[in-house]
Amino acid sequence: MHISKGVCPYQNARETAVQVVRSGHRVLDTCGGLGYTAIASVELGAKTVISVEVNPVVTSIRESNPWSQKISDQRITMIDEDVAEYIRGVDDNSFDSIIHDPPRFSLAGELYSEDFYRQMYRVLRKKGGLFHYTGNPGKMTKGKSFMNKAAERLKFAGFRRVTPNTKLMGLRALQ
Repeated sequence: MHISKGVCPYQNARETAVQVVRSGHRVLDTCGGLGYTAIASVELGAKTVISVEVNPVVTSIRESNPWSQKISDQRITMIDEDVAEYIRGVDDNSFDSIIHDPPRFSLAGELYSEDFYRQMYRVLRKKGGLFHYTGNPGKMTKGKSFMNKAAERLKFAGFRRVTPNTKLMGLRALQ
């Protein structure tokens, strides 16, 4: 999921990627969707992008979507697998940056768990960055927002300097 109302998806993908992607980076795009974030990462100079997407409907749309055609760039590798399973087989310190844009919590709660956040922390290189789109699905228990709860779990997983970006409805965190 990403911001879709009143926003150009290319611009939103670029604004998201620029939070953590730098020239020469190896990027993990955890929930690749239509490929816009992977494309934006390459346009920002990423050396390689591993984009993981499990939903066959989404991958089918991506293949026929004219705005996703740059996904065929040789620097982008598409993996059709559940990212929660894929990441467990990835070596420690494999990526310079991670863009985590999962489906909403009710569809993929495990991708918002402290366990999954620990896996992302593990595969991220020292001084690497994560941008996690959370959306803002309203208030949770004890008056804390969903974004605040996700920030707490990221910190428990080891991330530091977890800062909200309300415009992009997400969190930037450093390894």
